[in-house]
Amino acid sequence: MSAGLIAFAGVIAGGLLAYLVIALLRAEDFS
Repeated sequence: MSAGLIAFAGVIAGGLLAYLVIALLRAEDFS
């Protein structure tokens, strides 16, 4: 597996994780 592909997968995973965290924080604020 190339380093570029690993970096790309890391960016995708990090973006999804950040999105989930923000969604949870917003849900707590609205509740």
